[in-house]
Order: sequence, then structure tokens, then C-alpha cells
Amino acid sequence: MGITMVLNDAPYGNERTCNALRLADTMLTLDEHLELTVCLLGDAVWCAKQGQQTPDGYANIGRMLRPVLRRGLVLVCETCMAARGLQIQDLIEGCRQARLGEVGMMVLDADKVLTF
Repeated sequence: MGITMVLNDAPYGNERTCNALRLADTMLTLDEHLELTVCLLGDAVWCAKQGQQTPDGYANIGRMLRPVLRRGLVLVCETCMAARGLQIQDLIEGCRQARLGEVGMMVLDADKVLTF
């Protein structure tokens, strides 16, 4: 089964992004054949920024991408990155810059689409 998750919110400030990545990790654990793509749009592109430092006891969203990167794909919107001054070299290793057309194709090809 192919699932595409579209995240729009910043990594910190509310729980939607954290909950989306918790769910992604759980789904990957439950289904060893799951094909998962996480698409980061808008302020969610900050989730893929390397070097995130969070206080003890708080979820580090960059680290929460690791299970997805091991078994799936993390696409980061090129236009959204440019609007926020992020460069390719700012991204966590394994995250891939993508144009909106590629994200659109992932949505069209997915069996299920989840948005956060």
C-alpha cells in the first residue's frame, strides 16, 4: 500500500507535525511493506532542517524523520524552501528537494493521502 502524508505546519508550536510523524513511525512498524512518502510544504519545510536542537523532554522533529528516511521518502517543496531562505545543503541527509508537480504525482499515485 502507498500512503502519502502532506505536512504543512512548522515543526514546533503545535502538535500536528509531531503527531503526523508519530503516526508515520507507527504505520511503518505495523506494515513492513508500506510505501510511505512524507511531503513537507509551507512552514513544514523547517522539519527537514539539519541541526535542530530541542530542550530535554521535547520531541526533535528532525530525529522523528529518521524512520521515514530509512524506509520511505521525504520530499521538501522547492518553492517553500526558497521562500524561507533554505538551501539544499540545509536539509537533513536523505531529504530531497522536490517541485510541486512531483508532490502532486505522489498524491495522485497514492492509495491514501493524509494531510496535517
